[in-house]
Amino acid sequence: MILSPKTMSAIISIVASAISVATSIVIASTHEATFWPIAAIGFATFAAMFFLSHFLINQFIFEKINPIYKTIQSLNISRREIKKGFEGKDILTEVNREVVHWANSKSQEIDKLKELENYRKEFLGNVSHELKTPIFNIQGYVLTLLDGALSDPSINKKYLERTEKSINRLISIVEDLESISKLESRVLKLDLEKTNIAQLANEVFEAQEMRAKKRGIKLVFGQDYEMPIWVKADKKRIYQALTNLVANSINYGKEGGRTKVSFMDMGESILVEVNDNGIGIPKEDIPRVFERFYRVDKSRSREQGGTGLGLAIVKHIVEAHEQTINVRSSLNEGTSFVFTLAKYKPSKG
Repeated sequence: MILSPKTMSAIISIVASAISVATSIVIASTHEATFWPIAAIGFATFAAMFFLSHFLINQFIFEKINPIYKTIQSLNISRREIKKGFEGKDILTEVNREVVHWANSKSQEIDKLKELENYRKEFLGNVSHELKTPIFNIQGYVLTLLDGALSDPSINKKYLERTEKSINRLISIVEDLESISKLESRVLKLDLEKTNIAQLANEVFEAQEMRAKKRGIKLVFGQDYEMPIWVKADKKRIYQALTNLVANSINYGKEGGRTKVSFMDMGESILVEVNDNGIGIPKEDIPRVFERFYRVDKSRSREQGGTGLGLAIVKHIVEAHEQTINVRSSLNEGTSFVFTLAKYKPSKG
């Protein structure tokens, strides 16, 4: 139990007063004395000891806790300002509260730093692996050509095409990493403009049509959107986000399945949903789908030429628009990615 300075002063004063009164009674027993002088001595002793001990205890405690308080608050403030902050408060209880709060916050910071360090190690390992794979492939193809395959037109063409494919994959990874870096550091400024999101989605469908046909996947809208749906967005970046979501849906969709894009009026914003009836995402993997290089089905993603950065880019693009994105999924039933965009509002006047 922590005693406050006032409580300690009161105890000291009571003890001192008791000793003073007892001494006075002993002296009075040998001399003729009345009650009131003894009571006055006791009261005066109590008052004097209380105020003196309270002052000295406060000074002593303050001298000890002053450097601690300044350290945990990381403040360059004067003793007078610190004292003023404790006026009318129980100094020990207040400092105890501050120290506990500081210890808890530092513990949380340490946990966060450990988490970030683990994330950094995992990220560097993933980057190394993703870059190493196409580089080693290129090296193998070039060595094969140098070992004599270059003189055989049928073989050298095949290996040069494979080399080109690996180079393109390498370029895609670097470009995606650059995009994420710019989005995270806010170096990339958005060019917000009046954008017809329905038309933009249709352009994405047209661009992804051949990829979808190879897997027998239909690209459809939730309904006929005959009227424009105007949003305030960076057209280029939202096109990239929709492309990544639709491509991801095709890559993880079931053959003969479908990818559907729908829009819903939410008042101040437009809700955009990219839905499929594909393989779905395991429940334990859902919180990590937006992490860089995280893949639910690694082999399938690489076969389709994915970099593992597509969904991370989507999340950063949506957040750069000060909006949110969420995912819902059930195994063997499908996945829905849902995000919002602010409605376009014509400027008044």
